[in-house]
Amino acid sequence: MIRIGLKMLFGDRGKYVMLISGITFSTLLMAQGMALFCGLMTWTYSSLRNMRAPIWVTDPKVEQCNDSKPMRDTDITRVRSVDGIAWAVPLYQGISMAKLADGSAKMITLIGLDNDTLIGAPTKIIAGRLEDLRMPNTVVLDDLGVERLSEGRERPIGIGDIFEINDREARVVAICKSYRSFTGGPFVFTTYDRAILYAPNQRKMLSFILVAPQPGLSDEALARRIAERTGLGAFTHDEFKWSTVMWYVRNTGIPINIGTIVIIGFIIGAAISGQTFYSFILENTRHFAALRAMGASSGELSAMILSQALIVGVIGYGTGLGLVSFLGNNLLRLGKVPFLMLWQITAIVGAAVMIIVAISAVIGIVRIARLEPAIVFR
Repeated sequence: MIRIGLKMLFGDRGKYVMLISGITFSTLLMAQGMALFCGLMTWTYSSLRNMRAPIWVTDPKVEQCNDSKPMRDTDITRVRSVDGIAWAVPLYQGISMAKLADGSAKMITLIGLDNDTLIGAPTKIIAGRLEDLRMPNTVVLDDLGVERLSEGRERPIGIGDIFEINDREARVVAICKSYRSFTGGPFVFTTYDRAILYAPNQRKMLSFILVAPQPGLSDEALARRIAERTGLGAFTHDEFKWSTVMWYVRNTGIPINIGTIVIIGFIIGAAISGQTFYSFILENTRHFAALRAMGASSGELSAMILSQALIVGVIGYGTGLGLVSFLGNNLLRLGKVPFLMLWQITAIVGAAVMIIVAISAVIGIVRIARLEPAIVFR
């Protein structure tokens, strides 16, 4: 019976293509929306990915890594006095403007690393040497910075080129690969003392303190100890990442906008598939009635319809995911669109497609259950 049902499905090519198209388009909308959301959320904590540290110590009011409320310089001494710390170094992070030779200005995210250790420095240097950052008036520019600061130039900005930050010279000694930030500005790395000179002057300049525990002590335990003894905020890498993501989920319209796309994709898939499948059942009513008249039970006919719906769902789901992967890979090559396809997305979309398939099958089964075998003789 199932073989007969599949021949019936493939025989009506118009309805078959419509069913596959509905599931494919629904899968495309849902998976693409979720992948864009996950990719965009990774941009929100790009500074954590670029400057990996076991523990981040912050002002107690800080909720996410892009909100750097300045601390006192003495806070780093207080943190270092806590038992179990292997090292603790200062970090400056702030938004500044880079002024180019033609007078144009570009927004940048200025990062000041510890003068001695350069802890938090980018690990993927694609040109130049990181050690040259200890030379006077030097910076490390990321690949996005090369693109942005090269606009209007005859050649891309590179090693040895000079621009200004707060009317002070900044000479490029290395170019690195970094994760793109949510604000869209490139990262510019320099030493902590030099970052303070570049940044607008204010009473407190310390943004974060990067900390590592001694061997045998967990990150979570040391973070709790620092918070209890200093009154400052202390997050492990994962805690700070999820705190940042949840802050953007709660305080921006991103989840609602992308969630609307996913819901629309589900509704479109259910509507197109359900309507097309019902039309397919109506057009083949005489065939189902003939099978009923020849002794086919309602269970056998229901299994036939379920197999038809399942085949359509699997083919449409696979085609939709293939299109999403193709689009995602091309978007990632552009480097300007956030995209992250997780296995959880494929599982959620797969479950949604199965629900759509089940709805379509139920519509057909209800119609067949009311079918009178005598209709074949009319």
